Amino acid sequence: MEAVQEILKMYQKQHSSLKYKETKYRVIISGGGTGGHIYPAIAIANKLKERMPNIEILFVGAKGKMEMQKVPEAGFPIKGIWISGIRRKRSITNLLFPIKLLISLVQSYVIIAKFRPDVAVGVGGFASGPLLWTTSLKRIPTLIQEQNSYAGITNKLLARKVDKICVAYDHMDRYFPKDKIIKTGNPVREDILDIDSRKAAAIKFFNFDRDKKTVFVMGGSLGARTVNISVFNKIQKIIDQNVQLVWQIGKIYYDDYEQKMKSYDVSRLRMYDFLREIDLAYAMADVIVSRAGALSLSELSIVGKPVVLIPSPNVAEDHQTKNAEALTSNDAAILITDQEAPEKLIDTVLETLKDKDKMQRLGVNIKKLALTGATEKIVDEIQKLLN
Repeated sequence: MEAVQEILKMYQKQHSSLKYKETKYRVIISGGGTGGHIYPAIAIANKLKERMPNIEILFVGAKGKMEMQKVPEAGFPIKGIWISGIRRKRSITNLLFPIKLLISLVQSYVIIAKFRPDVAVGVGGFASGPLLWTTSLKRIPTLIQEQNSYAGITNKLLARKVDKICVAYDHMDRYFPKDKIIKTGNPVREDILDIDSRKAAAIKFFNFDRDKKTVFVMGGSLGARTVNISVFNKIQKIIDQNVQLVWQIGKIYYDDYEQKMKSYDVSRLRMYDFLREIDLAYAMADVIVSRAGALSLSELSIVGKPVVLIPSPNVAEDHQTKNAEALTSNDAAILITDQEAPEKLIDTVLETLKDKDKMQRLGVNIKKLALTGATEKIVDEIQKLLN
């Protein structure tokens, strides 16, 4: 009897980390760096959990990046690997890239060996490269999601290795094998799907006047320097025209602008370092000012309101400009370059607020470009790989 018990103990010790009885499937999701990669990944994970409550999900991100905070806040475990991109400007940190890449590949191998995923999902960003490359070598089914109209370098390198590629734009066979592409759109938060019903809650939350025009300015999850400068340059003009303003400034800029605004009438202005209740800001807004990240554009298409876009020039291959042009070519948004913004942005916004026909046309046209149900479609493809 004692011998049998010893054998059982040894078996349990060897297999305790696998949890086969507790979980039917394991999915590993990798990527991050910005909210545009992180929030779609979390949306996918939540939908997988909703459909398969016993599924086990592990995230893999880049150490020191925002996913290491945001993913645990959403209730999912995450492992960090030592990886970062190559800076476009000459930098001594670029000399570390080959070492980081080698170490991150080893770390990915160890994570995969321990977690033993049934499927791996990459959403773009530095961490998805080593992780998805390693899973493909081990013949684990793999899927990547490309949010932008111009494919990122990580996903382009992975394209030949993975099984499926979910995209949000047409003509992506310029970058990927055509037989692997599935047009799904980008996952968005569910609380924006019926934005009109949230107007009353938005008025209460911001304590705004229902009858006054409102502008919502957002600079992405980290804020945007040029956008903030452009707003502050003409803040008195906004105040003089009796316009309400919701302004997401970004954590690294917030304290500075809070001090600058002390000499102004801020009764119709709401400033935030980061606004979690973005659905209420969308509901309140008559015109929205935004960078042109893929996730933002997917959300704005569903919201269906006039948008002024200032693409960030500080992104790989200038992909935000290409994202914005996909809308402006359909008369679905207004594009102002980063260089033009300090002088033109607020004037353009205020002129647009006065032009009812233009506002209606922009709202209708951007709504036509909306792709709904993206999260469900992507999870459908993941389930096909699982099966």
